[in-house]
Parts: sequence; structure tokens; C-alpha cells
Amino acid sequence: MQQEKTYLNITLEKNNGVAKLTLNRPDKMNSFNVQMHEEIRYALDDIATDGESRCLLLTGNGRGFCAGQDLGDRAVTADDARPDLGLSVEKYYNPLIRRLTGLKMPVICALNGVAAGAGASIAMACDIVIAARSASFILSFCKVGLIPDSGSSWHFTRALGLPRAKALALLGNKLSAEKAEQWGLIYQVVDNELLADESMTLAEHLASQPTEALANIKRLMNSSFDHSLHEQLERERDAMQHLGKSDDYKEGVAAFMEKRPASFTGK
Repeated sequence: MQQEKTYLNITLEKNNGVAKLTLNRPDKMNSFNVQMHEEIRYALDDIATDGESRCLLLTGNGRGFCAGQDLGDRAVTADDARPDLGLSVEKYYNPLIRRLTGLKMPVICALNGVAAGAGASIAMACDIVIAARSASFILSFCKVGLIPDSGSSWHFTRALGLPRAKALALLGNKLSAEKAEQWGLIYQVVDNELLADESMTLAEHLASQPTEALANIKRLMNSSFDHSLHEQLERERDAMQHLGKSDDYKEGVAAFMEKRPASFTGK
């Protein structure tokens, strides 16, 4: 893979329709500061508009995926000024979660290590999480007198149910990747040494599929909790009406009838 742009806190590589974004502050367990947020925002703008990327693969460098917020960052330092953490959430974290969940392509998280605090939130904002066996989740907010933000109270509750999600949030205990898989929080656990290859194989597969259809699947499922069955049926109808006119539907049907692999273009 060829790196297309140099960043200080992340790396971005593109190949075969896959944009691989790596959180790259390993000495800080890939925790977030303002500059990291700004670099990711720029990278996601690039990925969304380059006309080539059809799947995003998000991972971390080093032994951790992301430890959440860097508490040494000036924007959140708990000094006498008493920071406005709501402002930090609204300006940086909420836009990031909205961007990942709204990105018009599949987003895979290759969870290479611990995902703590907002790091857990970011992992759960991805569409598919494949984790190394040594990885884990920690909703560590309660340990510093805070609440699970960046969508954690939404994603964990819906994935795990109220009793388990509430216990994780109130206790701040570590949840192993294997237990997370058993509980239905994530898609798959693999041996540590296989994570990079397995996640890239999955990303390349999704990048070769009908991207517009996958984007609509993602949109409909993410918003399904907000609609009645009647409303969801209408939304499904509208999506089918739109997708039936796509090049990929035409190609998919032709490939099925001709008993050959489909060659999707994402259009």
C-alpha cells in the first residue's frame, strides 16, 4: 500500500477500494487530542469524496486501539477553569460518530487492543468489529466521574440489552473480546496474528460489492430503532425503488442469470 498523505496522528492508506485509517499515537495508546480529531475529519472528507474508496478499515497502531480522550490535552484539562466537556463532545466527538455511522460505505473496525472510553464508542460506531483475541472494551467514564458519551449509551444498550450495558457503564469493568463476541457486541474474534489479514480480506470483499446497496442497508438498520414497522416498510420500499435503477442491480441480475461472478462498480 502507498501512503497518500503524511499526518502526525494518523496514517491513511488506500488500495483496492479500501481506505485504511490507522490511529497513530501509540505512545499515548492512540488517545485523542484536538489535532487528531482534525486530521481524522480531513481524512474522512477525503475518503468520502475521492471516488475510489468503497470501504473504510479503522484500526490502531501499537498495543491499544484507542484509550479515548487524552486527559492531558488542554481542551479537557481538569484545572481551576473547569472545562466545558459538553463543548468538546459537541465539537469533536459527536461529529465523528455521526460521520462514521453516516459514511456511505461499510466501516470495519479491526480492534487490535483495548478500546477504552470514547475509544469503545468509536469502535461501536463502526458497522463490523473484528477483534484480536487480546483486545477488550472498557467503559471507563465512571472512573473519572463522567457518563458514556460519543454514542456508547446508545450502541452498547442496543447491542447488549439494558442489564449488561448498565453494569459495564456503572462498574467500568474490562470486557474481553471473546466475551464481547459471546454477548453479541462484536462480529468476530481472531488470533492476534491474523487480525490484519482477516480484517483486510473482509474490507476488500466489501469494497468489491454494490456500495450503494451496502450504504442503504447501513442507513436503514442504523435508523430502524427510530421508526415503526409501517414507517420502516415505506423506507425499504423507497430504497428498493432507488436501487432497482442502479448499475449494480443490473449487473447483479445479469451475473446471476449467466452464472458468473458479478463485477460491481458501486454505482
